[in-house]
Amino acid sequence: MHTLIDIGANLTHDSFDRDRDAVLTRAREAGVARMVVTGASREHSPRALALAQAHPGVLSATAGVHPHHAVEYTDECDAELRALHAHAEVVAVGETGLDYFRDFSPRPAQRKAFERQLQIGVDTGKPLFLHQRDAHADFMAIMRGFDGKLGPAVVHCFTGTREELFDYLDQDWHIGITGWLCDERRGAHLREIVKNIPAHRLMVETDAPYLLPRTLRPMPKERRNEPAFLPHIVEELARDRGEDVTTTAAASAATAAAFFRLPPPAAD
Repeated sequence: MHTLIDIGANLTHDSFDRDRDAVLTRAREAGVARMVVTGASREHSPRALALAQAHPGVLSATAGVHPHHAVEYTDECDAELRALHAHAEVVAVGETGLDYFRDFSPRPAQRKAFERQLQIGVDTGKPLFLHQRDAHADFMAIMRGFDGKLGPAVVHCFTGTREELFDYLDQDWHIGITGWLCDERRGAHLREIVKNIPAHRLMVETDAPYLLPRTLRPMPKERRNEPAFLPHIVEELARDRGEDVTTTAAASAATAAAFFRLPPPAAD
């Protein structure tokens, strides 16, 4: 069994409320030794921290406001996030970025919330957990405004084009790959380009409970994704990269441990 790190799991989601401990047990049994719990709103970032504090050595957290929630980014919200970032269990700033696909928040509010969270990254030196969908040009422009001031960055749940991928790699940013890879309708292009990601820039994630891998067998009845399914994603990713799954697993875990400054997971 391979020892893996899931860099993006929305474990504060209410679909996990009834069996969260069992979900964590299944993850451990599947070889997922550590998980980073995504904090993506004023409501859920404190919950992500609380979960990480309840499971030391297994869970860490991010704290941020996703572009969908950008309208809630006030001065009070900024102060709340900064207070969360005072905790060692919070290992990255985000999820933050731009989403022009859904436009759940007005674009000017998204850009403002993104810039304010990048400033938290400057002030704390913590890595960045980034989201970009259908907003590449504005995303790159805002990031360039912080050139030389930011710590490491990962564009999580990467689903973009070859051109976008190379723009990110040219900046030395990291790439998070999810079960989107396993979607024959939307992810086929990813199978072609993931081999271009250097091993020291590649990380893996489930984005649970979202993005259940469509190639998973048997399919869970509820269609809820969970960290225990990460090995399936890694197997597909290794195949697409033309490398042994042991290589992909070990490299992605080492990259994630270094990026989030996690102690390396204990080997079984």
